[in-house]
Parts: sequence; C-alpha cells; structure tokens
Amino acid sequence: MSQPIRVVLAGGAGFVGSHLCDYYLSRGDQVVAVDNLITGMARNLLQHQGNARFQFLHQNVSEALAVQGPVDLVLNFASPASPFDYLKYPLETLAVGSEGTRHCLELAREKKARFLMASTSECYGDPLEHPQRESYWGHVNPIGARSVYDEAKRFSEALTMAFHRTHHVDTRIIRIFNTYGPRMKLNDGRVVPAFLDQALKGQPLTIFGDGSQTRSFCYVSDLVEGIVRLGDLPNSPDVHGPVNLGNPQEISIRRFADVILALLGQKCEIEYRELPENDPKQRCPVITRAQKLLGWTPKVQLEDGLRLTIEYFRGLT
Repeated sequence: MSQPIRVVLAGGAGFVGSHLCDYYLSRGDQVVAVDNLITGMARNLLQHQGNARFQFLHQNVSEALAVQGPVDLVLNFASPASPFDYLKYPLETLAVGSEGTRHCLELAREKKARFLMASTSECYGDPLEHPQRESYWGHVNPIGARSVYDEAKRFSEALTMAFHRTHHVDTRIIRIFNTYGPRMKLNDGRVVPAFLDQALKGQPLTIFGDGSQTRSFCYVSDLVEGIVRLGDLPNSPDVHGPVNLGNPQEISIRRFADVILALLGQKCEIEYRELPENDPKQRCPVITRAQKLLGWTPKVQLEDGLRLTIEYFRGLT
C-alpha cells in the first residue's frame, strides 16, 4: 500500500495472526490485534509492547467486537485451527465461525473497510477432486467430529459472500492449506509440530494410517505474503471469490517423516495408528488463481522452512 493503513486482526495472537501483525507493523501500518487467548498466546505479541502503532484488545469476537476510530482492513483469523484445539472447543469453534465472523463483517461494514476471511482447505473435506481448485465444492461429512471446524469455515464463507452481495462489503476469502513455522504449538495435533516434538525427544513418530496420505506444506512467511497481497488489492469483481494459498509440492506423510528425521539426524521408530474419521487422504492446492491475481507463488523450500521451525522449537526447550 502507498499509504499506511489501520488493520484490525481478529485472532492476532495466534500462529498465523501474530506473523501478520509483524508484517503490517514492519511496513508502517497500525494494527489492532483482537484475541480472547483461548488458543492464541500472548507471548506471540510480546515484541510489539511499547509500539505506539500496536494495540491489543482482549475480546471474544463471538460475543462482540468494538473498535474505536477508523479502520481500513479487517482480517478474521479468530478460530481454533488445529485438531487438538477444535475438538477440545467444538462449540467455541462453531460460534466463532458464525457469530464471530458476523461481528467482524459488521465492523467492516460500519467502518467501510475491506474484509478478509481466513478459511481453510478443510472446506474440501476428504476430496474426490485432486488437486483441489477453488471451484470444487468439497466432500465433507457435516456431522463427523471434525465437522465443527469444516462446517464453521464453510458457513463463514457463505456469510462473507452474503455480506458482499447484500451490503456490498468489499470481501476476500483465502483457503489456507497446511502451513508451518515458528509459533506453532507443539501439542496442537498437526503433523509438523507433532513429528518435531517426538523427534526432538527421541520418541517414535506417530503416523495415522499407512502414511501414504499426502499434504502440501507452505512456510508461514510465504502464506503471509499472499494474504497481504490479497488484502492490498483494490476492489474489483475478481477479488471476492475464494483463493487457495498453499504449496502445490505434495509429499506423503511417510516421506515427510523421513525428511524430519534426516534434518534432525535422528533415528526414531515409526508407530502406525488408525486413521482418524474423515481424515483427508490427499491435500494439494491448485494455485493458478493466486498466481494470476496476486503474482504469488511459495518460495521457501521445505527443508529450509523446517530448519527455521526446528530452531524455534529447540529454543522452547
């Protein structure tokens, strides 16, 4: 952006949200981070204490969202995002996907601000189309245990488009594929921190299923760059539909375990357990839309991003 903007970032103390705070503040913008800290961590934002352009509001956006003064951009990243968290907080996950999203949209409408919704590749469920394009409607179990996250995000997308069509709010939607990097929580149930936690402790690595299922891992700095580019775009018919943000380089979970162990120089056993209900067997984005609309493609190689992530986790021990 040519001029500094004021950003409201719901979920600002979370993994991705805190990195977005860093980015906007580093380029001279003002940031209001909003978080109830149910899964976000205050330590993710300690580096901004004393910054006059940063404000933290301890609020639950599912109940209300009040921000004084002008706002140029509202980003909704407020939600438990890991299996451990959304299975622990199922009702809170559904609430933030519905009422929380509505409150963020109402703020954007009131302030005449742009709105960006953080959705997820989980909208595709256990996909029958591979790789996944934004036009694919998904294969989701609406009553399974993980549906509290899948359906919350699918509803939030519908609500976002309803506000756009009804109230002409300038909205954008991103569908985030597997992202990793510093500030992930070791015990959140996602494969990167789970493998790193086990390997750093010399424990067996747990693989659910036979390990042939695939994921596509995007380093957090690449993801943040794509998010910011979409938020910066001027209003046009092209920006309102969902945009996949992820790394199209696909890898099996079994192969990924080998990469982790090689980087750490560890020789750990592999333990196989039953695949959880509705766990996706393939997950890989088509990013043609992001490439054309944003001029964006991931740049951080998997091994390089993992080294940075390993360094962060080692610093926690």
